[in-house]
Amino acid sequence: MDVQEFNHRIMGRIRGLIEGHELIKPGEHIAVALSGGKDSVLTLHALSDLRSDLDFELTAITVDEGIGGYRSEGVMVARENAELLGVELIERSFRDEFNFELDSVTDRFSSPCIPCGVFRRWILNRTAREIGASKIATGHNMDDEIQSFIMSLARGDVRKFSKFGPELQRIHPAMVPRIKPLWSTPESEVRLWAVLNDVKVHLDSCPYSDLSMRSRIRDFLNHLESEKQGVKLRVMESLSRTFLPLSETEGLRECLRCGEPSSGDKCKACEFLELIKS
Repeated sequence: MDVQEFNHRIMGRIRGLIEGHELIKPGEHIAVALSGGKDSVLTLHALSDLRSDLDFELTAITVDEGIGGYRSEGVMVARENAELLGVELIERSFRDEFNFELDSVTDRFSSPCIPCGVFRRWILNRTAREIGASKIATGHNMDDEIQSFIMSLARGDVRKFSKFGPELQRIHPAMVPRIKPLWSTPESEVRLWAVLNDVKVHLDSCPYSDLSMRSRIRDFLNHLESEKQGVKLRVMESLSRTFLPLSETEGLRECLRCGEPSSGDKCKACEFLELIKS
């Protein structure tokens, strides 16, 4: 495979998505949620390449959830890539913010992925707001979007449909909008990009990931794709055409405890903190 041609294609797709959906405007400050995994690292590299042409500021934020034998390598990779590209990296952790690590509270939840996602998003949103970021860029790829769609469909959670698409608009003054530069990029191509370009990424799977519903759906979709190529793309096309983003401008307020956006009197992070400390 011609590496230069492949890079031109994948970076061209990312740029086309950003420009076509106007995900980044001149003068904005973009915060990349950088875990050190292949998706977030590609997002960082792609935006780093574009920041001069599109005239925006770039910062990276990494969150250490406290997962023994796993997260430390991801943080190290995040540091190496940020330094390589000359991007400022801000490091946060569950320990510093909440005085616990994820490993110590897993017995309180049916799946560790539930509190992990809630607390990580809380930290990312608050940190991005504190540094004056216009948007948070996440590494969600096409496979992630399809998996999330099927999970929401299976649960009958139609409220989540508003979160699909390459951008989650600002729905509360304290909520920093999210963008997904890899929204139209398959996971297989992200992995191939890292390998072909010998980019340092953290490829190990989270030790808790096998406990999640997402993991089972991912395996199911990969099995279907191996039997009939193009299944994932057709699901993505169906999602794009049928389930248009819905407005979520109503119902959000400020958490009475921490002040972060919440659909109830308390946000999920504060509810979980009470459970953990009880």
